[in-house]
Amino acid sequence: MEKNTFVTKEQLEKIIEKYPTPFHLYDEKGIRENAAKLKEAFSWNKGFREYFAVKATPNPYLIKILAEYGCGVDCSSMTELYMSDKMGFKGTDIMFSSNDTPAEEFVYAKELGAIINLDDFTHIEFLEKTAGIPERICCRYNPGGQFKISTTIMDNPGEAKYGFTKDQIIEGYKILKEKGVKEFGMHAFLASNTVTNEYYPTLARELFETAVEIKEKTGIALSFINLSGGIGIPYRPEQEPNDILVIGEGVRKVYEEILVPVGMGDVAIFTELGRFMMGPYGCLVTKAVHEKHIYKEYIGVDACACNLMRPAMYGAYHHITVMGKENEPCDHKYDITGSLCENNDKFAVDRMLPKIDKGDLLVIHDTGAHGYAMGYNYNGKLKSAELLLQEDGDVKLIRRAETIKDYLATLDFTNMFD
Repeated sequence: MEKNTFVTKEQLEKIIEKYPTPFHLYDEKGIRENAAKLKEAFSWNKGFREYFAVKATPNPYLIKILAEYGCGVDCSSMTELYMSDKMGFKGTDIMFSSNDTPAEEFVYAKELGAIINLDDFTHIEFLEKTAGIPERICCRYNPGGQFKISTTIMDNPGEAKYGFTKDQIIEGYKILKEKGVKEFGMHAFLASNTVTNEYYPTLARELFETAVEIKEKTGIALSFINLSGGIGIPYRPEQEPNDILVIGEGVRKVYEEILVPVGMGDVAIFTELGRFMMGPYGCLVTKAVHEKHIYKEYIGVDACACNLMRPAMYGAYHHITVMGKENEPCDHKYDITGSLCENNDKFAVDRMLPKIDKGDLLVIHDTGAHGYAMGYNYNGKLKSAELLLQEDGDVKLIRRAETIKDYLATLDFTNMFD
């Protein structure tokens, strides 16, 4: 099966006249349509807001597009907080969800008026000593055990380093209330990259029932519940994509079943989606530069794991289209490799593809989230450019490629040879 690309071979040939491969390319039209659909899916909830996970795609040009649809930002570090502040996000536009958090990051988040999402019971005292307790706060919940949908195990929260236990979060809310907090929220992330419309409604049921228990035991009615991320994308062409409208309706039904009858029908629903918002709307464009015929057949491209590390790190699947050969038979078995001095620097292993010739352009799909963001500089490799394919068909450079000068910029050669 083949996946459709949002860019044509002719467009790419024109783009590479100005911007050499490799580069990450993003689809403005797709990003906008998806953001509008998410907003529609949760329009039944008056306080709904998406807090885009900056870690997924930390590019201001792309985040600004989401801001036009009312999205805030979810930050996990000082740098992400700083960038969001400079982009104009203020106060409750920012959710600060971190773990093992340095004191200075809590101080900065509080100065910005961000919603601080505490990851651990001991962080209550730590926050009070370092930055002071704000009037609005969120706590991250980890129910432990396994998270299941019907009989299918989706993930193992009990093995995750994140969040409060149920007993801790109930006690934590009591303590925070005593310390002057007036507005409370809850957050949880229990499974990653789910490709099922049942994930969010199942998670919502768990959190809504917990919210009712919290109200019963503490007297605290949560102002918002953050369902976090976890809605995935179909990396493989045979997978059915999630339907966000069906998901939103599923959450609404659980909301009306559990929260409304106990007088909690004003709880705002937040999401913290990254992969779902950007993943399918980015691709890595690379060129075949070498072929090798030994015990296996290899195609060497000019990108490497430094441009996209998910296949090397997780063995993750990313579909590959050989541009201009979409209708040719996939009768050649290749490993598609980069040039790092690591044998796991492979975008595909034993992948059936059309015959690839040197000079062919390859599109590696679904790199719009956790693609460029996870890049690194091993072997002195330089990060590639990021380009935006605009709705009118023009291409905009939204991050230039790194240079050797950038790579060396943090070194001080002044006294090196004294």
